Amino acid sequence: MTFTVPPLTDDDLARLSVSFETQPAEAVVNWAVGCFGDRLCVTTSMTDGVLVDLVTRVRPGIEVVFIDTGLHFDETLETAQTVNRRYPIELRVARVAEPAVPFHLSDPVNCCSAAKVAALDKALEGKLAWMSGLRRADAPSRADAPIVSRDTRGLVKVNPLATWSDGDVAEYVARHDVPVNPLVAEGYLSIGCRPCTRPALEGAGARSGRWDGVRTECGLHLD
Repeated sequence: MTFTVPPLTDDDLARLSVSFETQPAEAVVNWAVGCFGDRLCVTTSMTDGVLVDLVTRVRPGIEVVFIDTGLHFDETLETAQTVNRRYPIELRVARVAEPAVPFHLSDPVNCCSAAKVAALDKALEGKLAWMSGLRRADAPSRADAPIVSRDTRGLVKVNPLATWSDGDVAEYVARHDVPVNPLVAEGYLSIGCRPCTRPALEGAGARSGRWDGVRTECGLHLD
């Protein structure tokens, strides 16, 4: 299913983003699916299956991109398998070849850019838009995240869950019995690779367990 996508200027996207502030996430997903069709994909870190659950209610069979750095927790890989079995999706596991000296040892500051961003760039080839589970409540660095914007590649980026609180996520998980990475119950509220992920610090925010202060973002969401 392919759609003829109308030209969207940055001003158009900004207006759309503002209009979605008072609408449910389902409305955002419906717009994105209706606008971009099979040139739209979903990305997920497999912390939970909330975004996948939400999107497949509108578009079964959508491509879901999961970036496998080769350094994920076993629980994350198991969650990916669970989500793939549970939902009608086309799971695409994106990888980048690991060098002789692993990125997290040779260049920990730029590790994510070398591995995750490069893998995502390749996965998004031929796409016009992508959806992520980014939420403003995740971290101060995301407090102003738009619902719809244009990324540095020129693609439209859609964050249907941008306005959701932690409580909204918990309520959706409970209502729809959504798979959740087992590490969440152990205090890992933002889950990345094993070398740079720890349980979140009490009272310090979900992403306080990432990167030991080396950085605040992996680079995937720097629009």
